[in-house]
Amino acid sequence: MADGGLTVLDGSQLRGGDLHFPIPDGAVTGAKLVELAESEVAARLYGVSLPETVRSAAIKRMGGGDDAFLSEEFVDAEPRMQKVQDYLLALADELKDDPLVISILDGRALRPILDDEDDFAMLAEDLFTDLDVNDKGKISKSEMRNALTSMGVELGVPLFSESSDLLNNIMKKYGADGEEQLGQAQFAELLQLILQDLADALAKKHVTVIQNIKVINGAKLKKILADKNIFDDVTEGFFKDWTAYRNGEGNKEKLYSFLEDKGSELGLPPSKSNEAVLLLYNQIFSGLDEEKVAGDLTKNVFQVTMREICEAFAQRLEANPVLLET
Repeated sequence: MADGGLTVLDGSQLRGGDLHFPIPDGAVTGAKLVELAESEVAARLYGVSLPETVRSAAIKRMGGGDDAFLSEEFVDAEPRMQKVQDYLLALADELKDDPLVISILDGRALRPILDDEDDFAMLAEDLFTDLDVNDKGKISKSEMRNALTSMGVELGVPLFSESSDLLNNIMKKYGADGEEQLGQAQFAELLQLILQDLADALAKKHVTVIQNIKVINGAKLKKILADKNIFDDVTEGFFKDWTAYRNGEGNKEKLYSFLEDKGSELGLPPSKSNEAVLLLYNQIFSGLDEEKVAGDLTKNVFQVTMREICEAFAQRLEANPVLLET
């Protein structure tokens, strides 16, 4: 699933399909199978190296809560392949619950900037002005590193930490780590050369960056709804808070405000995150029966109403996940 320049890794990329790597003959440990499976994972997830927390959680899913599977040995081909598939599915389940958001930098985001003289001139001027903190009209070549960092992933420039060899080699080519002083025109000329080389290099070898963005897709809410005992426990606690919160009779507005305060416990996005989320809340609460939630709500009516609201949120969030910067 993609959203503009962002791609969401929600586990769907790891489900199904044939494996594309050979497994050696003879006894193979679970740890070795996981190691081999990582190449398949990287191929399907645009070269991303998954966080260790995701990998560990997937291994524990396979072992029923521990990592004993890693020390087991598998001789026959069928069990070995099955374990690899199980690992991919376990990773997929982890990503479904907590997706990752990535940007694939392939040089295309830089092309419009380089192709439009006015846009590039404005960008270069803004960067130079920001870097010329003493207003001398000159900056050192070494400030080019800060200029590229300022542009960042949103403008198609990878972080130095994500692609140090690529960026450092280009910087070295133009002596951009030196202390030579540059005026604005010289800075713009050097920036153009570096960005052109960077765009060409990214077109040949993409760089994938994990974004600090949380995906709220209703997965947590669906888990709560699927287990009646958990849902009843959560909403019973909510009801106790509601009786202290409502200060009188219930109505849609008070229930709306109450859920704004408690929604994070259900995995809901904050209502004021953005206009789309605010619209989502308004649409769901506009569908509630005013008479049903008016007056002094009993625990049963409260829990039934909460389930109705939660099911509506889960359905809409699954269809249209919300992306929030963390």
